[in-house]
Amino acid sequence: MVLTDEQAAAFERDGYLVLPDFVDADACAALINRAATLVDAFEPADFASVFSTTEQTKTSDAYFLASGDKIRFFLEPEAVDERGRLVRDKARSVNKIGHALHDLDPVFTAFSRRPALAAVTTGLGLADPRLIQSMFIYKSPDIGGEVICHQDATYLHTEPESVIGFWFALQDANRDNACLWALPGGHRAGLKKRFRRDGEGGVVFDVFDDTPFPEEHFVPLEVPRGTLIVLHGLLPHFSGPNRSTRPRHAYTLHVIDGACRYPEDNWLQRDASMPARGF
Repeated sequence: MVLTDEQAAAFERDGYLVLPDFVDADACAALINRAATLVDAFEPADFASVFSTTEQTKTSDAYFLASGDKIRFFLEPEAVDERGRLVRDKARSVNKIGHALHDLDPVFTAFSRRPALAAVTTGLGLADPRLIQSMFIYKSPDIGGEVICHQDATYLHTEPESVIGFWFALQDANRDNACLWALPGGHRAGLKKRFRRDGEGGVVFDVFDDTPFPEEHFVPLEVPRGTLIVLHGLLPHFSGPNRSTRPRHAYTLHVIDGACRYPEDNWLQRDASMPARGF
């Protein structure tokens, strides 16, 4: 797929681009089925790591921080009790799987390295695109936790900023089951804060601008299955909790420019034997 001049201009103006029918129903089903197989083999009793964007520094444990070059599973806060034991069905308790599915699983690798996606990345100006992070996000019915308003560059910082997010709707996403919301043009306001390792085994946020995002200007990105939403790394976006009876599975992939510096204190690190690769 080659981006048109109009699409490239819309991305620069709004900070996001919606591409319907980017992948077909079979490709979406293949990822959903593969994720289900991975979860079936997962034993929560061994690794009860909870993921929450509302308490990021508290829930970013060693299991999470070492996941940059692995496939690991993170649970919903409402799925476990105070002792870390599951209180819900395992299949509906997983918040997400991350963060190297695109390198370590053949089904996700084939999906992530499709030529059409490489063409979009090139069209957006990345000189040396590298796939740095991937996540299968469950957003299960009733229990799917919120993702607070954020910029992807807060978590995947390069110098200069280069991260681009690819968000695939594997099922229909609308306001009822917690679709994405974005702030058109919000990427032009600069980076608000940065999430990094503190050098002592933990993480911290460096806040550069604590001005709240204008909630009244966000728009819902309601899209059907198979849609790709391309997100500028500085675009503010969020999704609420899913309290509906329908799931909202999604797959996200983040790409950086290998021509840019990737700081050693970024939370997501990979072993030298498995550097970030391109398409």
